Amino acid sequence: MALGATIHVFSIDLADSDRGVYESLELRVARHPSETEDYLVTRVLAYCFEYTEGIAFSNGLSDPDEPTIAIRDLTGQLQAWLDIGAPEAARLHRASKSAQRVAVYTHKDPAPWLARIAGERIHRVEDIAVYALDRDWLAKVVSRLERRMKFSLTISERHVYLSLGEETLECVVERTAIVVQ
Repeated sequence: MALGATIHVFSIDLADSDRGVYESLELRVARHPSETEDYLVTRVLAYCFEYTEGIAFSNGLSDPDEPTIAIRDLTGQLQAWLDIGAPEAARLHRASKSAQRVAVYTHKDPAPWLARIAGERIHRVEDIAVYALDRDWLAKVVSRLERRMKFSLTISERHVYLSLGEETLECVVERTAIVVQ
């Protein structure tokens, strides 16, 4: 018998002063058995970092040609393609042709992935934003992962403050570029 997805519920108070976004989010997120905790947490954080009207998680493994997180306008037109991890160059090429904006949030060291795709044919590669989450910070967040979580997430000048109860975990999310050769 195949294992089913585990549902995680996140109650998040989001305050992103960089973009003027202040929301209370209730997210029900399905975690596939093959999905790591690091990936799940990065996916939820990327959703928060990019939160805007029209944002939605994809159907996951059942629809591999869709972005992990999509932002669509009221007509259904894809505005932003957000991926997690280390997508292949062909996927980034397709993403960049499909959406005005493409961003990748990675939970691993981005250097090997960036070296692997350097020089590959990727449409508008210079416009693709790559954000690498601090590995130690992410490990602290993951160590506190529960099926039901409530936290506050404050973003100011790309400094991130995640408050769980009395503890606040702090990091800076830096943008990296894909090298064009």
